[in-house]
Amino acid sequence: MSDDPHTQGNERPVTQPRPSLRRIRIVGTGRGVPEKVLTNDDLSKMVDTSDAWIRERTGIRTRHTVKRGEEAASDLAARAGTAACEAAGISPKEIDAVICSTISADMPLPSCAVYVQRKVGAAPNSAAFDLSAACGGFIYGLAVAEGLLRSGLYRHILLCGVEVLSGYVNWQDRNTCVLFGDGAGAAILRLCTDEEQEAGLGVQSVHLFADGTQAEALMIPGGGSLYPTSEQTLADGKHFIHMNGKVIFTNAVRNLASSCLTALSQHGLTPKDVDLVIAHQANLRIVEAVAQRLDLPMDKFFINIDRYGNTSSASVPIALDEAVRMGKAKPGDRLLFTALGAGLAWGATVVRL
Repeated sequence: MSDDPHTQGNERPVTQPRPSLRRIRIVGTGRGVPEKVLTNDDLSKMVDTSDAWIRERTGIRTRHTVKRGEEAASDLAARAGTAACEAAGISPKEIDAVICSTISADMPLPSCAVYVQRKVGAAPNSAAFDLSAACGGFIYGLAVAEGLLRSGLYRHILLCGVEVLSGYVNWQDRNTCVLFGDGAGAAILRLCTDEEQEAGLGVQSVHLFADGTQAEALMIPGGGSLYPTSEQTLADGKHFIHMNGKVIFTNAVRNLASSCLTALSQHGLTPKDVDLVIAHQANLRIVEAVAQRLDLPMDKFFINIDRYGNTSSASVPIALDEAVRMGKAKPGDRLLFTALGAGLAWGATVVRL
């Protein structure tokens, strides 16, 4: 393991920035969440828990859940995408690629993205596909979108992070059912103009990492090729979320902080140079521990876990949209995104709005 704090937890050395490459820019954001709200008191009637127990351990007060059979992931993502288009001042017909980061698509196939393409009214024959990186998915999606936009084949990409995890939690397991909520966040991405590039705006760089040796720490084992759906897998609860909370907590704190330092150091920055940190909202304790490692006050972090819970792939873009619309993230601000989830897969990126 390297002694360099910028590589601990990932062991990849910091590379030098490539200023000749055109950056991409987030030009519009949106979010879509179900109307139905599930409070901690509601959960206390379903499982052995209480509002105080949940708040003390997670910081969560409420979360949103879909009406089963009436709302799907693509509905939430399309709502977020439509709002992002309006914020960007573009017609949905100008979207020529749709990327959905999700582990809870409407169905195993086709992709969630093709339904979002149809529901949002994207350009005919635009590209549409899903990617799976769980809670880190929006940051992974930024890297994919960056490559597609730089190829010159696409002008506007709709990147959505969306999850409907209410269908994958065991409502009798108080350690997991209290954590997760449903929702979607979205962003419209395009290449920077000459003026924006010169001003230093846009996504500065994206840093991605994964550690498959910890894959079993957070998983839904049933429903894939290893354990195809059967009466036995259903009886064994293999289609629910299984999580080793201690392993996730330890890895999240270490790797989130490390990836943040890696992203910042590539541009000669320190945490003190950041206007706002948008970290994955998994557990308030994790965010507080990351803040301590970065030596930053909590008022530098945008927090909304109390109202949404852990929305996995949707967490970062929902928080980003709220921060923008509340005026906490303003044009020209330097933001730091970071997220970690199942895989383990994590990453960080520095963005100038």
